[in-house]
Amino acid sequence: MGSSVSKNKITSQDRAILDLKLQRDKLKKYQKGINAVLEKEVQAARTALGQGNKKKALLALKKKKYQEQLLEKTDQQLLNLEELTQSIEYAIVEKEIMEGLKNGNSVLKEIHKEMSLEAVEKLMDDTADAIAYQNEIEELLSGKISDEDEEEILQELESLQQQELDAQLPSIPNKPIPDAERNKVGDLPEVPTHTPEEQVPVKQKTGEREAMLA
Repeated sequence: MGSSVSKNKITSQDRAILDLKLQRDKLKKYQKGINAVLEKEVQAARTALGQGNKKKALLALKKKKYQEQLLEKTDQQLLNLEELTQSIEYAIVEKEIMEGLKNGNSVLKEIHKEMSLEAVEKLMDDTADAIAYQNEIEELLSGKISDEDEEEILQELESLQQQELDAQLPSIPNKPIPDAERNKVGDLPEVPTHTPEEQVPVKQKTGEREAMLA
């Protein structure tokens, strides 16, 4: 509640602008009255001329002239009020702009305190070192490795591949084979040691038998 009241508080500048606008409205109302009097005096002059009273018509026109002079003065006063009102309103806007710039400048100074020149230089140096290190790695990987280094890398690759194969092979059991399993192995047929004779086709044997009988 307190903050809203302070924001809506009427300042002396607001009162000054309000007073000027009230004076402006009074002058505009006064001008409307003068214009009505001018029309009345013109009508009075015409009526007097119609009646043949030239003196009265002349007096009406003199009154009209006087009202025209008042109208010119009120126009100038109204212009002055408008200019003064606009000048005050613009000055208030300029003041608000200056306050905004002042606050922004304070915030900028606080940011500069948090981000000192030494910190920026250190950050730039660290960035430059990181870029240089990355460039060295790229140079090593782009073909500047010696033949000995290449051979060492290949050997390390083969060693890793062999480790992977060994890891995939089943493990050999360390427990002895039971007697029942050994007996089953002994019941297997013996492996033949001689070469089996070549089998002769049946038609060939029949031909040889007929040749012997003839």
